[in-house]
Amino acid sequence: MPSPDRRTGELRRTGPGLLARVRGYFRLHVQNLLGALGRLARQPVASLLTVAVIGIALALPAGLDVLVSNARTLSAGWASAVDFSVYLEPGQPLARAETLAAEARGRPGVIAVEVISAEEALAQLSRFAGLEAALEALEENPLPHTLVVRPRPGLSAEEVGALAAGFEQLEGIDLVQLDTAWVERFLAIVDIARRASGLTLMLLGFAVIVIVGNTIRLDIENRRSEIEVVKLIGGSDGFIRRPFLYGGLWYGVIGGLLAVVFNATALLALSGPVQRLAGLYGTDFALQGPGFAGLGMLVGGGALLGWLGAWVATSRHLRNIEPT
Repeated sequence: MPSPDRRTGELRRTGPGLLARVRGYFRLHVQNLLGALGRLARQPVASLLTVAVIGIALALPAGLDVLVSNARTLSAGWASAVDFSVYLEPGQPLARAETLAAEARGRPGVIAVEVISAEEALAQLSRFAGLEAALEALEENPLPHTLVVRPRPGLSAEEVGALAAGFEQLEGIDLVQLDTAWVERFLAIVDIARRASGLTLMLLGFAVIVIVGNTIRLDIENRRSEIEVVKLIGGSDGFIRRPFLYGGLWYGVIGGLLAVVFNATALLALSGPVQRLAGLYGTDFALQGPGFAGLGMLVGGGALLGWLGAWVATSRHLRNIEPT
C-alpha cells in the first residue's frame, strides 16, 4: 500500500515484506514440484518405463545388501561353530571328565564347557542316526566321555587352534577335534558379497544418474522453444532449471518406491522356502527386511540420484540454449 515520504510529502510504494517474499518463494517451489509431477503424469508410458528401469537399478544392490545382512545375522548366531570336542581315552571315568571340565572353565579364552557322558553320546547317536537296533547289540559302549569347549567370541582361528592344542597335552585325552575351516570360508564369502554389494551400488547408482540425465536432456530438447522464450524475457538459468530438477527428483522417488515393492515381493517369495530349509536344520531363522530406516534410505537415495542426474543434465544443456 502507498505510504507518504516524510521528506517530500509524496507517496511512495513499499515493497512486499520479508514474510510475503518467503511465502512466495516456497509457493513457487511447491508449484514447480507439483507441475513436474503433472508432466510425468501426462506421459504415463514413457514415465513408467523410466521409473521401472530406475526401480530395478535400485532394487538390485538393495536386495543384495539385504541378503548379505541376513547371511551375517545367520553367521553371528553360529557361536557354537567354533566349539571343539575333547575326547577322553576309553576307560577314563566320568569323574576325570568332570575334573577336566572344571579346570577348563578356569582357562582364559574359555566361556563354557559341557560334559557329555558316554551314555549320553550313545543315546544321541542312536536317536539321530537311526541305529538303535545295531547299538543295542553291542556288548559295551564304545564311545568315550567328551568335553565340548566353547571359546570366547572374537578369538582368531590361530588363538582357537592354540587353545585346542593345549588340551591335547593333558593326561587322559585321546583326541581333540576342531573344524572351523568351513565357517571361515563362509565368512569370507559373506565379506566378498558385502564388497560386491557396495560396488554394485556405486555402478547402478551411476547408471541411475545417467538414466535420469538422459531423460531430462530429452525433455529439455522437447521444450527448447519454451526455454528460449523464457530466456528472452529475462528468465535466469536457475529459474528454468528448477522444474527439471524437481522432475529428476520425482523420477528418483518413484523409482525408489518401486524398488521397495520389488524387494518386498522378492522377500515374500523367498521367505517360505528359507523357513522350510531352516526347519530342516532345526533353526527358526527367517529372512529379515531392511526395516523402515533401510526403506527410507532407499527412497531418499533414489531422490538424491534423480536430483543429481537432473542437475548434471540441466547444467550442461541449458547453457547451450540461447534465444535467437
